[in-house]
Amino acid sequence: MDLATILGIISGFSLVIIAMGAGGGIGWFINGPSAMIVLGGTLGAILINYPLRDLLGVLKVAKNVFLSKLPREKEIVAAIIFMARHTRRNGILSIESAMNDKGFDPWLKKALMLVVDGLDQKDIKNILRTEINFIEERHRLGAEIFTSMGNFAPAMGMMGTLIGLVKMLMYMNDPANIGPSMAVALVTTFYGVILANLVFLPIAGKLKNMSSQELLIKQLILQGVLSIQSGDNPQILEEKLNSFISPGERRRQTASGVGNDQRQ
Repeated sequence: MDLATILGIISGFSLVIIAMGAGGGIGWFINGPSAMIVLGGTLGAILINYPLRDLLGVLKVAKNVFLSKLPREKEIVAAIIFMARHTRRNGILSIESAMNDKGFDPWLKKALMLVVDGLDQKDIKNILRTEINFIEERHRLGAEIFTSMGNFAPAMGMMGTLIGLVKMLMYMNDPANIGPSMAVALVTTFYGVILANLVFLPIAGKLKNMSSQELLIKQLILQGVLSIQSGDNPQILEEKLNSFISPGERRRQTASGVGNDQRQ
C-alpha cells in the first residue's frame, strides 16, 4: 500500500470538503446533471480516443498507484552482490539453489534464470531490453490515458457551464429557474477542475514517477546480471551498481555500515 497516495487523496478531498461546508452547506455543491455532464463526457471522450482493450488494461495499471511497492535500489544491489559472490565461489549453476534460499525480486530471478539456462550474453541483453521497452510502453500508455482524462474533465466542465448559461438565458423571464441553471453552470466547472487536479492528473504523475523508478531498477538488474555472467569482481561490480543509488542514500548506507557488511 502506497501511504503517500492515500494521504494525498484523504488530505486533498478533506480540505476541499471542509472549505465547501464552511459558511454554507455541502449540499449546494451536489448536482446530478453536472456530474453526468463531466463524468459522462469524459468517459465518452476517452472511449473515442482509445481502444477499449487499452482502457480495460489501464485499470490494472491504476491499481499500482495504491498497491504497488517497488524494491529499493540498495536492496537490489545487495541481492546482486550476494549472487556475484555466491557464483564466484560455487559456479553459475548454483544460482538456482541460492535464489530459493533468499527472497528475490521476480524480475531479478527471471534474469538470473536466463544465465542459468546458458544463454549467450547478447541474447540475454536483447531479451531483457525488449521486455524493458514493452514495460515502458505500457506504463507510458497508462499515464497518457489519465493525462487525457485530466485534460477532458475541465473541458467537459466548461461544456456544462455553457449548457447552464444557455438554460439561464432561456429562463430570464422566470426568476425561479435562473438559480438552478446557474448552479449547473458553475458546479459543472467545479467538478471538472476537482476531478482533473485531485484525481486524474495526480494519478498520471504518480504513474510516470513509478515507471521511472521501476525502469531504473530493471536497468540496474540488467547491468548486474550481465556482470555476474561475465564473472566480474564483486567489489568492482558493487562500485558500478552504486552509481544507480543517489549520493544521499549512499552516504546513509555507508554510515550504517551496510557496505562493510556486504564485503565481509
